[in-house]
Amino acid sequence: MTALISREGVEPLRPVVATLAALRNRHGEDSLQGLVPDLVGTGGPGWRSAADLDVTELLDTAARRWSAQPHAAAALAWKCYSYWCALPAVLGFAASRRVPLMTPDHVLVRYREPRPFLTLALRSPVTAVLATDPIVATDAPGLLIVEDEDELLGVLRRSLVDAHLDPLLEEFRKRARLGRRTLWGSVASGVAYGLSRAADSLPGPTMDIAARLLTALDADDLVELTPREGGGLNIQRRTCCLAFTLPTPKVCTTCCIR
Repeated sequence: MTALISREGVEPLRPVVATLAALRNRHGEDSLQGLVPDLVGTGGPGWRSAADLDVTELLDTAARRWSAQPHAAAALAWKCYSYWCALPAVLGFAASRRVPLMTPDHVLVRYREPRPFLTLALRSPVTAVLATDPIVATDAPGLLIVEDEDELLGVLRRSLVDAHLDPLLEEFRKRARLGRRTLWGSVASGVAYGLSRAADSLPGPTMDIAARLLTALDADDLVELTPREGGGLNIQRRTCCLAFTLPTPKVCTTCCIR
């Protein structure tokens, strides 16, 4: 990392927000129900910092939301949380090489029942960008400047996984009998699913960028991907999110038990 401009700033997020808006326009409002419009929020009633997340309360809310047993509620809550937390960073890298830092101190969370179960927002956003990005010359606030794409992927990994999802996963596992592979499989499928849905907005082959991101997240062995005719990806999970155990069972189109 070569420079950090720590002032608040939304401008670097505009390409990320544009990619998300294109996804919403193509797939409908529900396709982004877990993120606030324009990504940035200031909090308020019901919102809390991800750094202060009450995991027990979150899982209790999930159990009521899905009428699920504790292990299934935890698996579904994790699938939902990890998807919305990863999506801005994953699509930011894939579409514009701009990565919002999804560390717990920059993420706000609201959960409730019945829908949407979970909503995330960014506060005081910091966005990692390449040194060659034209925005660097504007002295825009909220930039973390890195030298190349490998370093950018490293920032994505450290901010999303090392600082946020990995510690949270351990909290989930303390409260439910779930293996890391089961939970991380939802991260893998969520990353692939998000990229597939946004394929029309991504430069270059979606398969290539998916492989690159999944490798960076140590998740490339948890899904099998093939190109879909007309764009996007066919996704086959190698783990299960346990939705089939619900009172009204659901078997996802990507599920390994099909």
